[in-house]
Amino acid sequence: MLLAAKVKFKTGPRHFVRALIAYSQPEIQPPVATTSESDEYQTWLIECERVAPEVLDGGLVSVVMPVYNPPIEFLRAAVESVRAQSYRNWELCIHDDGSTSAEVRALLTDLAADPRIKVDLGKGGAGIADATNAALALASGEWACFLDHDDLLHPAALSSVVAAFLKDAPGVVYTDHDIIDERGARACPFFKPDWSHDLFMSQMYLGHLVVVEMALVRKIGGLRRDFDGSQDYDLVLRCVAAGARVSHVSRVLYHWRAHAGSTAANASSKPYAHHAGRAAIQAHVDEMFPGARVSDGKYTFCYDVRYPVPVPPPLVSIIIPTRDGLELLKTCIDSIRTKTSYCHYEILIVDNGSTQPETIAWLAEIDTAVDTRVLAAHVPFNWSRLNNIAARSANGDVLLFLNNDTEVISGEWLGRLVENALRPEIAVCGPLLLYGDGSIQHAGVVVGMGGWADHVFKAAASIHHQHLFVSPALRRNVLAVTGACMAIERGKFESLGGFDERFAVCGSDVELCLRGFRAGYSNLYVAESVMIHHESKTRDPREVPQGDFEMSMAAYAPYREKGDPFFSPNLDPMSPLPRFRPAAVP
Repeated sequence: MLLAAKVKFKTGPRHFVRALIAYSQPEIQPPVATTSESDEYQTWLIECERVAPEVLDGGLVSVVMPVYNPPIEFLRAAVESVRAQSYRNWELCIHDDGSTSAEVRALLTDLAADPRIKVDLGKGGAGIADATNAALALASGEWACFLDHDDLLHPAALSSVVAAFLKDAPGVVYTDHDIIDERGARACPFFKPDWSHDLFMSQMYLGHLVVVEMALVRKIGGLRRDFDGSQDYDLVLRCVAAGARVSHVSRVLYHWRAHAGSTAANASSKPYAHHAGRAAIQAHVDEMFPGARVSDGKYTFCYDVRYPVPVPPPLVSIIIPTRDGLELLKTCIDSIRTKTSYCHYEILIVDNGSTQPETIAWLAEIDTAVDTRVLAAHVPFNWSRLNNIAARSANGDVLLFLNNDTEVISGEWLGRLVENALRPEIAVCGPLLLYGDGSIQHAGVVVGMGGWADHVFKAAASIHHQHLFVSPALRRNVLAVTGACMAIERGKFESLGGFDERFAVCGSDVELCLRGFRAGYSNLYVAESVMIHHESKTRDPREVPQGDFEMSMAAYAPYREKGDPFFSPNLDPMSPLPRFRPAAVP
């Protein structure tokens, strides 16, 4: 049971804004800034942009640029953005893949007079991967920085990226980016989370800027022509498979130009790239997750990775604490039984002292069912203890902790959670939970949000839309999920020590996830698993004891102070809806 906005009853942080956002299109559209959003971004750039150069020379960076018939003014601007870098130790390696524009060829010939710019004039027809490899062949740097011929680097881009390499020695570094619109103005920033492997297999969210250790590029053989259109996607996936760590610089250091024919302006301009992306992910999971299969997601440039489940499928113990609230409980149980496509489960109802005669009679009747057991737990309410009691009596290989005020609406909800909970690298996973009106109740927990922890996207429309942050419709790694519905493999639950019973009402769900994260596991929000959560219909939030706040303060401390790595520091930590971080927030 999440310690979130309920904190206002005890300590009084500001209330969260809960506005329902409505969109007319079911599929994601390329980001388009309204006038007010553009103005807000310009203000944010003045007040909050963090781009101070950190190093001036830490090794040679090879900026790699394949070229083919770009608008001459865009190519010239791209080159000038490299020349304008505060970082001094760079070279620009350009391969022209047979441009037919005499103006482009003339400019490239002129550029070759600069000793820091290497130009190779090709005959054409090589394709994007081979053209990029030809540019890489010119490079002698320690790191390869990939730049499209019509985009721009921020002046602090190379300095900030090199600082990240020198600090943590990763194999890959990526940054945030925005769009240069038709007027030449910066718009539509994309503030990314730190590395999320599962999000990356759902969408190539790294986008721009991506810089890779040159030795690693050489080791894995450069880019592959079979993945033209998503050759950068394939490159990073192979780097990860080779053991590379991925680091994120949470600064907007790349400007993606929107013009006719670019994916920044038209997401459907390169459908072949979508298919190449799917093939790249399949090649990746074949190596890292044998038996996994990749299919198209519901949206362009999005994908759905399914993981194998053993045969016969493992038993899942669905654990539901309750005290009276019979109508809610019956709805929950009936929906599980009638709508769940994953059939190998048992239901454990933990009766925490129900007193209503109709509840007692119903529990006695359902206790005779083959798939259901009722466990009597006549102890003072303690959410953590009740779930631990049930876990010790459970027969399942996977434990699914579920609130009694939830309702199944999607047959795949349980199977999706199970296949991910069984993955060796995953500790806890949770679904997309919706309010009764269809808006989002839970799409992952951000630790530190609101001063404690809360659900990002809370009260937003449940659609695929990328606005400032990632889409809530995509699977991604998170620090925590809510205990209203969370799945974990039994062995992992036991090795982590179960729920901490010093938390009586709120906070132990997040704390368990944080213990898993510290133990080296990842936690996962599974957007394809969907349920309704009729929140706050069973307990009064004012019943949260002071001890839960004290325990949560200690457990959440690093992230309350420094931020959640899976949420951007450029966003307002006091708003569950992604918004620009105010200048007043430290």
